[in-house]
Amino acid sequence: MSTKPTTTDTVIPRLDAQALAALEPAALAELERAATGVGFFTVHNTDIPAPIVARVLDVYRDFFALPPAQKAKVDMARTGSNRGWGAPGSEQVDPNANPDFKQVFDVGYTLPADDPLAALPVYGPNLWPDAPEGFHEAISAYYLRALGVAMGLLRAVSASIGEAPDAFDAAFAKPMALLRGNYYPPRPADAGPRDFGIATHTDYGCLTLLATDGTPGLEVRQRGGGWIPVTAPVGEFVINFGEMLQIWTEGRIKATPHRVVGTDAERLSVPLFFNPTFDTNVAPPGAEPVEAGVYLDQRFKETYVHLGAKN
Repeated sequence: MSTKPTTTDTVIPRLDAQALAALEPAALAELERAATGVGFFTVHNTDIPAPIVARVLDVYRDFFALPPAQKAKVDMARTGSNRGWGAPGSEQVDPNANPDFKQVFDVGYTLPADDPLAALPVYGPNLWPDAPEGFHEAISAYYLRALGVAMGLLRAVSASIGEAPDAFDAAFAKPMALLRGNYYPPRPADAGPRDFGIATHTDYGCLTLLATDGTPGLEVRQRGGGWIPVTAPVGEFVINFGEMLQIWTEGRIKATPHRVVGTDAERLSVPLFFNPTFDTNVAPPGAEPVEAGVYLDQRFKETYVHLGAKN
């Protein structure tokens, strides 16, 4: 169902994280072309070694292999937030498609109980399963590493479009950063044209740092039509940008639609959705204010079935 790119501006570049961190001009120029063009790139040589990514994928795989009744103990459908396990059909990213057939497990940023923002659903308490062994420790440690890598990449993005590298730093003091494990089973035999692992969508926040098990499946929509397959081996990452960053930069940085149709192979991916503090105004100067947390909360309600999405 995917097609090959027909123009050079839709090629997904592969960039070196250390060159970006050093603000090397050639790397920043390539990043600027990716951010303002196709809206995706892959990155290697980050501060997260491949064995750590492999361990995280393993513990997610072990969790998703548990019996449904055991996973249901941390089912996010019983909460007013998006923390814990999401069963197949718990999300519907495209109202014109059926609910996505993947499973997910979400964790987010933890604030002190006395923080004024702590009671908001976007900072809801994490739900941790009893099994598999070491799940909580592995996911928590990876989450902290991923936050650091995402912030470093966002600094490079800022520099690439001519802003100060630390222009976004203050907005991420209490990030609404969501780490997710995605499990895509083999595409069901009875799946039709409205059925997807995840249907066509754009991400909601600023920057997504995606680790995968290397199995193909992710497709990026070309601006002129058609789809570009994107893969990265374990230890490398796919990066894309969300709606908030597109708003914040007056449309210069692109939030590009993408999807997972599903194949005859199972697939695991681990995105970190890197989003700013709740009360950040993500509108450009002079525009009507757009509060990040209000925007994100509304998009969640449109997506998560238990938070109010309509089928």
